[in-house]
Amino acid sequence: MPNIRPLPEDLQEIARTQLNEDPKRIDNDLQHIKDWLSKQPHLNAKMDDQFLIAFLRGCKNSLERTKEKLDFYYTARSTLGEYFTNRDPMRPEIQKILDLGTLLPLPQADESGRRVILMAGAVGDPKEVKFFDIFKVNFMFMDYLLSRDDRLIVAGSVSVLDMSQASLRQMAQITPAIIKPIMQYSQKGFPLRPKAFNYIHIPSAFEAAFNLFKSFFSEKLKNRVFVHGNDMNSLFKNVPQRILPTEYGGEAGSIDELTKKWKKEIENARDWFLDDEKYKSDESKRPGKPKTYEDMFGMKGSFRQLSVD
Repeated sequence: MPNIRPLPEDLQEIARTQLNEDPKRIDNDLQHIKDWLSKQPHLNAKMDDQFLIAFLRGCKNSLERTKEKLDFYYTARSTLGEYFTNRDPMRPEIQKILDLGTLLPLPQADESGRRVILMAGAVGDPKEVKFFDIFKVNFMFMDYLLSRDDRLIVAGSVSVLDMSQASLRQMAQITPAIIKPIMQYSQKGFPLRPKAFNYIHIPSAFEAAFNLFKSFFSEKLKNRVFVHGNDMNSLFKNVPQRILPTEYGGEAGSIDELTKKWKKEIENARDWFLDDEKYKSDESKRPGKPKTYEDMFGMKGSFRQLSVD
């Protein structure tokens, strides 16, 4: 029997009807993926069932799509190495991001059973808090949740992005050359099912950065972007108010409480993060032509930076 958590009834139904999951096939499918991984000399991959079932589910249990996504996931961890090294949660730059609570999975699901994630946008002093570090910590969260949050994997995610604290100086750090690989990796590497992006409180000066992000969304994801401005009632039509933090009139506890909870959880997983860095591709061992950054994401530094007065 595979070593995976049993799903609650509502997620079993989603897995069956939306992800083509057949409990009788899970053991054989997992073994097929493990056998394939063991024959890839360039991949140092995790073999635990709970991690691999996340990829199968994220690929609607297609074996070929799962293989493609796993290869992209591990190859990007090498070619985008700066995001996936030095991920000790106790490092000062990571502590600053954890203290800011830039990414907070909320405790209650929405009416469709989906995980809701609050993202606070760019916050903090731009001299001390780098856009790069924010996304580095976001990737840490995603890697951590892959094997731990069945609701996120099976039912999908709904994001609430509050841009009220967005800083122009911080936005000036954003370039297409930075955003493109981040967005491609998020969409092609992670076995996640983003269902909606709800933006609130977008300053007019942030529109250029917002449009830049959106330009790298797939067509499917572009149709899942909802801009609510300052109209919270519009947001609450998409995301129930009760499941949001108290600052939004909800029942999830305060942002400070959620921030401290998640910071402690990530810190407690320090050994896991230190060990996790070894899982990646070694392109010198790839059969055929090794893959480079340019193969994966195009030329580095070929875009101009946003102009900010």
